[in-house]
Amino acid sequence: MGVLVNGGAGYIGSHTVVELLEENHDVIIVDNFSNSDPIVLDRIKEISGKDFKFYKVDITDIEALEKVFKENNIDSVIHFAAYKAVGESVAKPLEYYSNNLINTLNVLNLMRKYNVKDFVFSSSATVYGDPESCPIFEDFPLSTTNPYGATKLMIEDMIRDICKADDSLNVAILRYFNPVGAHISGLIGEEPNGIPNNLMPYITKVAVGKLEKLSVFGGDYNTPDGTGVRDYIHVVDLAKGHIKALDKLKSNCGLVTYNLGTGNGYSVLDIVKAFSLASGKEIPYEIVERRPGDIAMCYADTSKANSELGWKAEFDISRMCEDSWRWQSNNPNGYVNYDM
Repeated sequence: MGVLVNGGAGYIGSHTVVELLEENHDVIIVDNFSNSDPIVLDRIKEISGKDFKFYKVDITDIEALEKVFKENNIDSVIHFAAYKAVGESVAKPLEYYSNNLINTLNVLNLMRKYNVKDFVFSSSATVYGDPESCPIFEDFPLSTTNPYGATKLMIEDMIRDICKADDSLNVAILRYFNPVGAHISGLIGEEPNGIPNNLMPYITKVAVGKLEKLSVFGGDYNTPDGTGVRDYIHVVDLAKGHIKALDKLKSNCGLVTYNLGTGNGYSVLDIVKAFSLASGKEIPYEIVERRPGDIAMCYADTSKANSELGWKAEFDISRMCEDSWRWQSNNPNGYVNYDM
């Protein structure tokens, strides 16, 4: 039986595929490389020493996706594929609603048609909107401050309705906080080309001289140093959380929801200082206007995942920065593009 990983060549997806292969799962990757690079596939093989099946498919094309279900004995799906930039979603809401909702509906429809019962959904802490307090528990009120978060919340609502109608489904909704870091090999990491969506690629671009300075969005938040506070989690810890969630689904648990974070909040300037220590590089920065859709503070309570999944984030902020720097140092221009 195989695990279908939609978006398996992406940042979180590729690290999760490595963990799946190390646990001897049969893996089928679907990706259209809209936010990734074909070379990732070779690097996954280099790290793991194992092979997998790959389909270059746009998940919004249900006929192409159905071919994957027809040709493989799939028993579970991990669904990463989505547009994911908060700022871009504010500028391009229609594209975000169209892509993120349609591709998830296509996957869920084909799962029903081919009797696939186990589904891990890549959600986000953005579904908590601007929380009244921290740490954030899974039963906090849900709301959103941007279209990206709205797509995640809509999909969560769809999943809750579907699970009410079909109690044979086992679904894990995983609400990520802020993934950073890279595989210790330095072979896979967050692609630093183009316009980064997250903090760490901006910092690493400054460190290698590709950006003159870091723009810090907002210095007047109600936080200790005025900059936004987030729960940064190492991408390898996050990937391992998916393996634990997949194991949980095998117990016929129905619908479960977990926060995946460290439970610690770090400000933008905390990260800048930690990265400077890890890399030996000074990171010049300037405070600029807040970014639309951003909030002041967001960090998780992870006790539910700790107790029910037996999962806990292991890597601290120093390790996150060290691994990010190794990745960027080894790949200053990101992945080398080529045609498969």
